[in-house]
Amino acid sequence: MNNAAPAAATPPAPAPSRTRGRPRGNPPTRESIVPVARSLFLEHGYRRTTLRAVATAAGVDPALIAYHFGSKKGLFADVMQFQCATALTVDDVLGGDPATLPGRLIDAVTDLWEDADFRQLTGQGEEAAEAIREYLERELLARLVEFLGGPDATARATAVVTILGGLIYTRWINPLPTPGSLTPSEARHALTPALRAALAPRPRTTASGGAARRAPAPSGGGAVRR
Repeated sequence: MNNAAPAAATPPAPAPSRTRGRPRGNPPTRESIVPVARSLFLEHGYRRTTLRAVATAAGVDPALIAYHFGSKKGLFADVMQFQCATALTVDDVLGGDPATLPGRLIDAVTDLWEDADFRQLTGQGEEAAEAIREYLERELLARLVEFLGGPDATARATAVVTILGGLIYTRWINPLPTPGSLTPSEARHALTPALRAALAPRPRTTASGGAARRAPAPSGGGAVRR
């Protein structure tokens, strides 16, 4: 007869604790969350869209939203950046024939702002304006400087972005009657010469003896003849 005591039952393993930060496995990426957030921002607006609502619609934990985007403002900025990058693809714009670059820049901006969903997003307060400024400064301007190269690249790129920013402001944000009434083709025709001039390398000025040469004074004691 076996008098051995029965073996003690093995206690159940404790449930794994939920770690904060990046979830393990293969969770949805930020690229898959942005389109869901975009739909909610379009439907409900920035103020009424919550991170919890985005997480529910995307089927993820709210902590994942916070991990990827930090805040609702950060998530909205990514939505705007995604929208800008989809229409104004800098690599495609800069990758063609340099002679037709001005027209491609105008076409990209026009395609972006003629999109009804994008214009709806841009009307959602300072958060939208800030996202657009960041895209123009950090993406378009910075990439143009790199693309143009040379000592005057920043000045040329700044001139280009200023022209495009003026088009955006006077045609869509606070439209003036004349720019606002132009068709995309007419806007392209009107602004291409200005962009071509802005993109052109600047002539280097030379000075003699540390000072630029002065033009000779007109004859006749300096008086201008009529």
